[in-house]
Amino acid sequence: MIYLDNSATTKMDPEVLEAMLPYLQEEFGNPSSIHQLGRRARVAVENAREEIAHLIGAHPSEVIFTSGGTEANNAVVKSCCFESDLVDRVVCSSIEHPSVLRPVETAGRLGKDVATIPVDSQGFVRLDAIEQWNDRRTLISVMHANNEIGTIQPVEKIRALCSDALLHTDAVQSLGKIPFRVDHLGIDFATFSAHKLHGPKGIGALYVRRGIPFKAHQEGGSQERNRRAGTEAVALIVGFQVAVRKAITELEHRQRRMAQLRDLLRALLAEKVPGVVFHTPVENALPNILHIGFEDGDRLDGDALLLALDMQGIAVSSGSACSAGTVQVSHVMKALGKSGPAAKAVIRFSLSKDTTEEEIRATVETLAAIVEEMRMAQHV
Repeated sequence: MIYLDNSATTKMDPEVLEAMLPYLQEEFGNPSSIHQLGRRARVAVENAREEIAHLIGAHPSEVIFTSGGTEANNAVVKSCCFESDLVDRVVCSSIEHPSVLRPVETAGRLGKDVATIPVDSQGFVRLDAIEQWNDRRTLISVMHANNEIGTIQPVEKIRALCSDALLHTDAVQSLGKIPFRVDHLGIDFATFSAHKLHGPKGIGALYVRRGIPFKAHQEGGSQERNRRAGTEAVALIVGFQVAVRKAITELEHRQRRMAQLRDLLRALLAEKVPGVVFHTPVENALPNILHIGFEDGDRLDGDALLLALDMQGIAVSSGSACSAGTVQVSHVMKALGKSGPAAKAVIRFSLSKDTTEEEIRATVETLAAIVEEMRMAQHV
């Protein structure tokens, strides 16, 4: 199979699995236990916390392990709005992941003021619409990079415009793809997920800047400094540690290689697929995502395109895996000003460190043949 759906999930790196195995077998202790097995598990968890914190420019006490990006995003909004009562208003961009959008909607139903930051036709937030929310009782959530079209948001500029507000960024797609440090961005919260960078599923992290009175959204135990109850998943945490280490260590090489293949994909599609439309910006976009549509998208069946590619052994998607199976136009496409049937016939190609030039060329040749066949069928 040619796998080009790496924004949905990535193949686990063999070194990650190797590091995890001892904690799935002989080193199975609970980190809260005081005996030797428990103490060794605790050391593994804290070593992972320390290294991940160092790699993202944080202090170890600012890193909370979660079950993934969705839980971490929910925790930020719900803790700020209800558990800690830090804010009266929540503002987010119109193209956030549903794990931010849905909790914000819930906050609105439960009495908090909510607002949406519009984006332009390429998915960049409208900076002229942000400054009005510079208030210490406001939480602003703008993702570092979009999971569907790859747009990288100007988080540092948002911080400069809104120095008083609490600022959260969803870095699930950007960590390990582009440089990311919380100290450089000046953010208060950030969220991460291991399985987007060749780590295991079921583990992520939440960064909470020191000094913020963040309260647990999940109660029952004193784990994670009383900020997230539940027995720590030691093997997953160790796997996350190794995945982040490798991604940051190899960042420059991975970024350059994926960008070269993405640019080749763009060029070949423009050459061989008439009427292709590119939704991913040329500048300020992730190196591994290319999102496309078609000028005659209203005449093409988006699901049929994906299934036809799948039958040829090519795995791609139309956008967020969390929304797969829905028939509605993606909220990201709507925010870009695209609607109707044409906005459903879209494809997101997402590359990884393991993608090859041969796979890119084969994918374009296959897609070109499928699109041509569909168009000819329309004329029969």
